[in-house]
Amino acid sequence: MDHVDAGVLSIAYLQDGPADGWPVILSHGFPYDVHAYDRVVPALTAHGARVIRPYLRGFGPTRFRSAGTVRSGQQAALGADLIALAEALSLDRPIVAGYDWGGLASCVAAALWPHRVAGLVSLAGYDIIDIERQRHAFTPAVEHAVWYQHLFQTERGRESLAAHRRELCRMLWRQWSPRWAFDDATFARTATSFDNPDFVDVVIHAYRHALGQAAGDPAYDALEARLATRPAITVPAVTLDGVTDTLKPGGTADHAPMFTAAHEHRTIDAGHNLPQEAPTAFADAVLTVRSHQS
Repeated sequence: MDHVDAGVLSIAYLQDGPADGWPVILSHGFPYDVHAYDRVVPALTAHGARVIRPYLRGFGPTRFRSAGTVRSGQQAALGADLIALAEALSLDRPIVAGYDWGGLASCVAAALWPHRVAGLVSLAGYDIIDIERQRHAFTPAVEHAVWYQHLFQTERGRESLAAHRRELCRMLWRQWSPRWAFDDATFARTATSFDNPDFVDVVIHAYRHALGQAAGDPAYDALEARLATRPAITVPAVTLDGVTDTLKPGGTADHAPMFTAAHEHRTIDAGHNLPQEAPTAFADAVLTVRSHQS
């Protein structure tokens, strides 16, 4: 475990592979952590990668450097954290790869700072949130799938997450990856990351902001304004869908126009936690993006 001051955070991260290897940052989602990539890492380091796995804001040992910083979970903050980490570690144009919050952070970084990013791997395509669209209704099937987001709009939801975070998060693991037979030890290894003192505040803000029900941190207003224009992603990318990912019924192949450089979309026999369910497929996507740098 290493730590580095990066922007508003002291980021805890795991590092594997040669110090002079080609850099890749693997970002986890909610409610997961760095262990989602335990079986992805060896496949990348075998090809010379320097792999960085940060704990996102509100997870694990990562901490805010100031008590006065807004405990925001908004998309601009997540992307800015990723770029701040790359700069703090002097990473030369890393590949950014992730899913769920980590895919969102990676898409934001690639869209807003393409000169700092060599390529992208993203579960669920162009994962930047269209907040204005999120203010309005979706089909009942979609609304049912994101029940937890509706719960988190209320103070009752905050209380539920605070009091029952393990039970709630384990339920989400099961629902989002219905064919993944994880065991108690696998869940327990990650669940300690939910004990971060900022976990509840960051998670609640993330979903309230995403649905247009909470103001963002003013420090990110300019970045959010740029994201609202739906900027294209101009770096090489591989996007992934999980066949049994209940959060993305129908997949995201139709996002292809948002990628203007080399782009490939793949459908994988997995659920939402794709790196942990199909690590070989996720690693291969990173290696494909890497091939565009040669």
